[in-house]
Amino acid sequence: MTTPTAFAARTGLVTGVGPDFGAVTGSGLYPIIGALLTIALITAVAMLVVCAAIWAVASAVGSWQVTSKARIGVLLAALGAVLSGGALTWINWLIDLGNTF
Repeated sequence: MTTPTAFAARTGLVTGVGPDFGAVTGSGLYPIIGALLTIALITAVAMLVVCAAIWAVASAVGSWQVTSKARIGVLLAALGAVLSGGALTWINWLIDLGNTF
């Protein structure tokens, strides 16, 4: 059995090499990313409300074409809200997962 250090020395790999997340922390990117995610979340929720209202009116009138397009809009807006709401948590989880290797 070989240890990871022996394997790295034998193959020429350098241990302890990885991305420097400290360079991103102090650069002011977190407020910008947070603002963009907030704008995306507000837009997704607004589109969810608009598409739901259009879906209700179109189904009351009996327009099945508009109803199906509004239903797709509601589903995509909900997906966008979930993705933009959980994006920062998902990125932090991936960064923590990458630090374990």
